[in-house]
Amino acid sequence: MNVPKVLKERAAKLEAYYQSHYEALAPLAAQCFLNTMETTVKELADGTHFVITGDIPAMWLRDSAAQVRPYVKYAKDDADLQKILESIIVKQAQLVCVDPYANAFNESANGAGAGYEDETRQNDHVWERKYEVDSLCAPLYLGYCYWKETGIDKIFTAEYHEMIRKIVHVFTTEQDHRNSPYTFRRYHCVKTDTLPCKGKGRPVNVTGMTWSGFRPSDDSCCFGYLVPSNMMAVKALGYAEEICRDCLGDEALAGQCRELAEEIRDGIETYAVVEHPGYGRIYAYETDGYGNHILMDDANSPSLLAMPYLGYCDKEDALYRNTRKFLLSADNPYYYEGKLAKGMGSPHTPAGYVWHIGIVMQALTSDSREEILECLDMLAKTHAGTNYMHESFNPSAPEEFTRSWFAWANTLFAELLDRLMAEGFFE
Repeated sequence: MNVPKVLKERAAKLEAYYQSHYEALAPLAAQCFLNTMETTVKELADGTHFVITGDIPAMWLRDSAAQVRPYVKYAKDDADLQKILESIIVKQAQLVCVDPYANAFNESANGAGAGYEDETRQNDHVWERKYEVDSLCAPLYLGYCYWKETGIDKIFTAEYHEMIRKIVHVFTTEQDHRNSPYTFRRYHCVKTDTLPCKGKGRPVNVTGMTWSGFRPSDDSCCFGYLVPSNMMAVKALGYAEEICRDCLGDEALAGQCRELAEEIRDGIETYAVVEHPGYGRIYAYETDGYGNHILMDDANSPSLLAMPYLGYCDKEDALYRNTRKFLLSADNPYYYEGKLAKGMGSPHTPAGYVWHIGIVMQALTSDSREEILECLDMLAKTHAGTNYMHESFNPSAPEEFTRSWFAWANTLFAELLDRLMAEGFFE
């Protein structure tokens, strides 16, 4: 992919800045910043752009939005970058309209897939049909961010309008999962790759929140209300409300978005807050609305740790602060420590492995200079000489890692470096 000039210039500035202020990170700065654009973006015959995750040749709605979002701030005065980002936004709207329950798509209706035996509604455009609430939030975040940064609203086409309608319909339907047409069963797989109860998932109470079959890790939910994804939905629906009102002239749909966001937020605050004996009131990771909760976090975003980054609350929010203390402690069953690093991992990857995305998100949500420097030190020591971020790694032996080509991790890391440079963190 031809990299727009504005991104090449920014990458060079990043490398020079860290060469002067944090030499160990300098070799990573430029290539991680450009990794998504250089290696994962492809222009298709229809003029749209397709974004793979890296080592998997499919376009995840969540990953693709996260991979390019840090570039948006540089698009206002660069026509080449505008063309790429706008066509990615168009492509995401197309894909949601193909199947709003799918999480990952092929670049054409070629029938390719993840290679499993899945029982669900099939479509040749779909790589994988694991329904994840955050998959529908991600295109709204990206489109809204682009509009606000550039002032360009031509991205909100009739198809984008239809995408919003479909998202509202699915979120509303999944507020009472008993009415849902969605089922998913995968055979000859690990337990976390399929849904129990004949593909319907475990029973949930009606709470106002919206049900999700799978987590951002693509692992199945234990309890159907995934709290971080519902938090993301609240914010995404707020963005959709503003787009509908100010750009699409659809006051009725704007009102539906607003009411739905209020119902989901009320459900979160009513059903997803628990009293912890050591940390006080904290958010659960999942709940079924019947009083059952899972207290944990997964390094994949949306996560509880990422709440301020995703805009659900600010860093000083009391519930967030309590929750954050729990998450970054041994009481979180997926928090691990080793000789060179400590941080959150995931049940999706080997036990004891820490995620680079988790360490980066810890820094992005911190106001502590000491904590941010500690995170940077861990990142500088654990790329195993590759000068790239990975999915997960052994915090005592970082040469043992998963996914050598994981563009989201590289882009998020570069976003952190870019933000610190813009803030004059080392000045």
